[in-house]
Amino acid sequence: MTAATHSPLFPQVPESADAVLDGLDPEQREVALALHGPVCVLAGAGTGKTRAITHRIAYGVRAGILQPGSVLAVTFTNRAAGEMRGRLRELGAGGVQARTFHSAALRQLQYFWPKVVGGDLPRLLERKIQLVAESAARCRVRLDRNELRDVTGEIEWAKVTQTVPGDYPAAVAKSVRDAPRDPAEIGQIYAMYEQLKRDRSVIDFEDVLLLTVGILQDRHDIADQIRRQYQHFVVDEYQDVSPLQQRLLDLWLGDRDNLCVVGDASQTIYSFTGATPDHLLNFRTRHPDATVVKLVRDYRSTPQVVHLANGLLSQARGRAAEHRLELISQRDPGPEPAYTEYADEPAEAEGTARRIRDLIAAGVPAGEIAVLYRINAQSEVYEQALADAGVPYQLRGAERFFERQEVREAGIALRGAARAGGNDALLDEVEDLPSQVRAVLSTKGWTTEPPAGSGAVRDRWESLAALVRLAEDFARAKPGATLSDLVAELDERAAAQHAPTVQGVTLASLHAAKGLEWDAVFLVGLTEGMMPITYAKTDEQVEEERRLLYVGVTRARLHLSLSWALSRSPGGRASRRPTRFLKGLRPGSGALGAAGAGGGGSVERGSGGGRRKRRGPVLCRVCGATLTEAGEMKLMRCEDCPSDMDEALYERLREWRSDQAKQLGQPAYCVFTDKTLMAIAECVPSTDGELAAISGVGARKLDRFGADVLALCAGEEPGEERAGDDAED
Repeated sequence: MTAATHSPLFPQVPESADAVLDGLDPEQREVALALHGPVCVLAGAGTGKTRAITHRIAYGVRAGILQPGSVLAVTFTNRAAGEMRGRLRELGAGGVQARTFHSAALRQLQYFWPKVVGGDLPRLLERKIQLVAESAARCRVRLDRNELRDVTGEIEWAKVTQTVPGDYPAAVAKSVRDAPRDPAEIGQIYAMYEQLKRDRSVIDFEDVLLLTVGILQDRHDIADQIRRQYQHFVVDEYQDVSPLQQRLLDLWLGDRDNLCVVGDASQTIYSFTGATPDHLLNFRTRHPDATVVKLVRDYRSTPQVVHLANGLLSQARGRAAEHRLELISQRDPGPEPAYTEYADEPAEAEGTARRIRDLIAAGVPAGEIAVLYRINAQSEVYEQALADAGVPYQLRGAERFFERQEVREAGIALRGAARAGGNDALLDEVEDLPSQVRAVLSTKGWTTEPPAGSGAVRDRWESLAALVRLAEDFARAKPGATLSDLVAELDERAAAQHAPTVQGVTLASLHAAKGLEWDAVFLVGLTEGMMPITYAKTDEQVEEERRLLYVGVTRARLHLSLSWALSRSPGGRASRRPTRFLKGLRPGSGALGAAGAGGGGSVERGSGGGRRKRRGPVLCRVCGATLTEAGEMKLMRCEDCPSDMDEALYERLREWRSDQAKQLGQPAYCVFTDKTLMAIAECVPSTDGELAAISGVGARKLDRFGADVLALCAGEEPGEERAGDDAED
């Protein structure tokens, strides 16, 4: 393969079955060659498990041992299934089915329903939470928003563990599970929820699995038909299989054993959904003749990151810990993990944003940086800090790439240009494929330079820029490719949900980060009560929290930062302690690190930028209560307390901000956020000191915008001399 045609995004299809095995390490090669009988792959983080199993399938297909249509590969997310389909296509095995459990079951259910029941399959309930809310109301149980979400999760857990409503209270007691409400109440809501579904002829996602299981159990002819079609099964992330999914897998298999499972008990972090590592840990008991391969060569992370990850698991207890894998880094050494202690959460967010800005300035792409936290509620302060620092970000779990409006519009424009060919005036003066794409996408908002700051404008540009980069890679990999060829490639990627990389720092929960990786990872909020979470009370619950932190650590390739704050708000009592999981691992926390379990480095004391003065607790200026929420501290009053905002001033500030944002080419919130403008309109400052006291008005923003804001507060027209300044703070 020559340098001119090589591209990591568009590798050439291997010329032969043996060529599929090129580049695999000895253990991965052993997996690829184990094509018969039960196979169990114990794969640590970053060890190339997806590479191993996709090459196994592709080798079997290319060697003529496996028929593409006879293989069913299942995993747990659409993204993972899409990635698997993409890799198989690149290896010349595009006809293999790679689906989630739910997708595979739904496909079978839709096909066989008319034959078994008659008529069309009942409508699939996309969002069950609304029906759960109605069920609770009919049971005369009042649930707030958080309780509603938790009760919905309990119903999902009950169904995947095959627990009927009447048995729910006993099942909760047996599992030592903390129910969010009285189990008897939840049981009633669950029963009403099932009744309403029947009345309205709808099913939910768990019903898809339950109904498929029911059909395969009752109709042996249909079970035999499916077994004739699928002869070989591969299950990724096997540690996350629920009892219901295992039951479905058993029915798919019948009395055969052509099954390959891949997993890592140390990455079991979804037990609250019914997932259990028991099926993985018991695999060799159920299949005594199974081929077992361990993948421990870590190609993702540096020795320093792997050292810390191994240290975390060395302190673990329980059955999963007994089967932990000791990773061996295959990468060159890198920087030691950084440990930073901050006085409060806003300081931690500001310090993190500052370090991220430094990394980007040093050449690390924003898309290769992630901030990971325990719960989604922690994201707000980091969104604010990154926006203030002028750093683009994206929230994990947002709209899929190919479903974004700008991407759909770009696809329509590219398809139209491809059909028009030489008749499109846009393409008159451009010849090569990337230039054609740039010309077309320039009509949709793409420019050679990105807009400053973040927000919707920057998000749109990043999506279009990702398509431009994809076109450049495609042209390098396939010289002579046309615009029509690129459109076909985009269609295939959309079908496989194989999206290009969007540049922007990722904000995500630790759970949402599973299966992903970045060059630089910031693990934030690592305090007792958050990690482990306060409701993790049993030994097994605490151990799952340790595994969750392990998953976070192993997302990092090169740079790893771990931080915590001693108090929630500025001036608060420094009563928090860093997580117990770092004891003996972070410098100065005990003797364990000296024994080889932990990493090097040192603990820094974060200053939060050096401009935050440590004051006493922030008090509501209306009722005097201590404020703890970031939004309330910005307003300097409780959300429920009456506002004395000058509405006219607020509108003038918004108009002024809009003008500034347009002149600067930035989203409006990069000048000031809505909450900051509300606080200004409520306080109506008359001096620099009074304006600086408002949260969200830093020293640089005070210098750049202070005179204009104070003029507006005084009822005067703002000066013109500041309009061209840079809003970044």
